Amino acid sequence: MRKILAAFFVIMTLSSLLQAESGKKVFETYCWGCHHQTAVAFGPSFAEIASKRNADEIRAMITDPASVSKAFGYKRNAMPAFKLSEEELKAITDYILSFKSAKPENEEPNKMKIVPKAYPNIAKNKEVK
Repeated sequence: MRKILAAFFVIMTLSSLLQAESGKKVFETYCWGCHHQTAVAFGPSFAEIASKRNADEIRAMITDPASVSKAFGYKRNAMPAFKLSEEELKAITDYILSFKSAKPENEEPNKMKIVPKAYPNIAKNKEVK
């Protein structure tokens, strides 16, 4: 089953490399099945990732998730490694970081934060209990 799944990701990666031109396009091509911009999905939302990781950590997680997961102390990793062009990697990293909310130091803690518009109709925000 793992070989079939790996083959699927390789085929999808190879066929989609030519189509990815921007961060949103890279997201739509590779990421949306497991990640959403501001909602909980199989993987963490881009807003959550952007609030915890810098550009180098994001790039490393995309290209070598097994090693980075170990370095972060995660017990397991479900994310496949992606072989993206330098332009695609920069585009998706910048796109993920665009979901980082800018919080002024004097902001009230319960004040609603504004995040970039999420991909329409893919997922609804879920509350984590």
